[in-house]
Amino acid sequence: MKSRFLRGMSHGIPIALGYLSVSFGFGIAAAKCGLSVFAASIISATNLTSAGQAAGIDIIAAGGALIEMVLVQLTINIRYSLMAISLSQKLDKCFTTPHRFAASYGITDEIFAVCSAQKEPLTPAYMYGMILIAFTGWVSGTAMGVSAGQLLPASVSSAMGIVLYGMFLAIIIPPAKKQKNVLFAVLLAAGVSILMRYVFTMISGGFAVIISAVAASALAAVIFPVKDDEEAHE
Repeated sequence: MKSRFLRGMSHGIPIALGYLSVSFGFGIAAAKCGLSVFAASIISATNLTSAGQAAGIDIIAAGGALIEMVLVQLTINIRYSLMAISLSQKLDKCFTTPHRFAASYGITDEIFAVCSAQKEPLTPAYMYGMILIAFTGWVSGTAMGVSAGQLLPASVSSAMGIVLYGMFLAIIIPPAKKQKNVLFAVLLAAGVSILMRYVFTMISGGFAVIISAVAASALAAVIFPVKDDEEAHE
C-alpha cells in the first residue's frame, strides 16, 4: 500500500507543479476580487476546479445570487461526473464505496488523464497519493497568489492575472486546430459571450456563462453529431 501511495505521489508531481502556477493566477484574481488568503484557500481546497473557481469569484465579486452560482458550477463541472463513471471501470476490487466517495473529490482533468493511462487497476492508495500532491500544489499556489496580489502593485497583479486565462487558451487551442466541431463551439461560445457582455447587459456574468456554454454545446451537437460505431464503419 505504501509503495502504491508513493507511486501515486510521483505521478502527481508534474500535475502539482502545473497546478502551482495556474492556481497562483487564480490567487491573483481572487485578491483583485477582495478575497483573503484564507477565503481563497478554502475555495481551492473545497473545489479543485480552475474554470469553476474563476467563474465563481466573478459571481462573488458581482454579488450574484446563490442559484446563479449553483447553475454555473453545475454547467462547468458536470464533466467530472462523466470522468468518474469512466474511471469506475478501472478500479481495483478493493475500491469500496467509501473509497469511491473519497477519491471522487480529487478527480480533475489531469488526474483523470493520468489514471486513464494506467494499465493496471487503480487502487485507493495510488489515487490518494496523486490527489494529495496535486491538492497541495493547488492550494499552496492559491495562497501564494493571493499574498502576492495583496503586496504587488496593481499593474503587476493585473498582468499576472492573465496566467489563468492563458491556461484556458492552452486547453482549447490544440483540439480546436485539429477538429472543426471544437473550433465551431469555441468561436460560438466566444461570440455569445461577447453579446452577453456588450448587448444584453442586463444578464449577469454567471448566467452569461451558462447561456454561452449551453448554447454553444447544444448547437455544436446538432451540427456536428457524434456518429455511432456502426455508422462510422459504413
